[in-house]
Amino acid sequence: MSTDSIVFARKIRGHALRMVHRTNSSHIGSGLSMADLIAVLYTSVLNLRPAEPKWPQRDRFILSKGHAAAMLYSALAQRGFFPLDWLDRYCEAGNPLAGHVTHCKVPGVEVSSGSLGHGLGLGCGMALAGKADKAQWNVYVLLSDGECDEGSIWEAALFAPHHKLGNLTAMVDYNKIQSFGSVRDVLDLEPFAEKWRAFGWDVSEIDGHDHDQIECALAMRGNPAGRPHLVLAHTVKGKGVSFMESQLAWHYKSPSTDQLEQALKELETA
Repeated sequence: MSTDSIVFARKIRGHALRMVHRTNSSHIGSGLSMADLIAVLYTSVLNLRPAEPKWPQRDRFILSKGHAAAMLYSALAQRGFFPLDWLDRYCEAGNPLAGHVTHCKVPGVEVSSGSLGHGLGLGCGMALAGKADKAQWNVYVLLSDGECDEGSIWEAALFAPHHKLGNLTAMVDYNKIQSFGSVRDVLDLEPFAEKWRAFGWDVSEIDGHDHDQIECALAMRGNPAGRPHLVLAHTVKGKGVSFMESQLAWHYKSPSTDQLEQALKELETA
């Protein structure tokens, strides 16, 4: 297990908690569930140059669940794409770090997102362009489970295998809770992995908080048969903070000062 990615995950969880508390904003549960996936991506997987964010040979990453912006911004700052003190101005009027992911004036962000269901289609377009150019870079897209209620996701899921986009990896943050209830109650996705396989994807089903499993799954890219890769990551909403874990309320709530202090203490002792 990579110590670097574990430390990175703890740091970005802390950054995001402070950001959401400071601005009384939402979606910390959604950010915490994907923090380990983001940490492994940004420490071990993505081929990037923070000092040259538009480097042509960079891997492309799209956070389709753009409401979890605080965690992505935290990762970008931690990697050096922009100063850490930018995080102090998250969600402030006139500053670039908006409450949903924006690429405008934010180094390291490929596309604005947050209107759910668009990221995988965008990723398919990038991957198709890369394939046409015989480029060596890869495309990664992180989806939410509730987002997979969108028909546009399944259109893109059909498109990718048809065009043999072996340079495309999609990940689903499968924390089983969406905005108004459990995924099972709102619109059950099961049998989820089998659906992706039926559409022609290679599928890795993993513990989305086990860094070794994440790194191993994400190392599987450039499929010679041209099949795209789906990483179905089983996660816990609010992971890392005991009173937030598996609680629907933290899709929207912001931690109080006392709750923030407790959360940060738990991260320090994890």
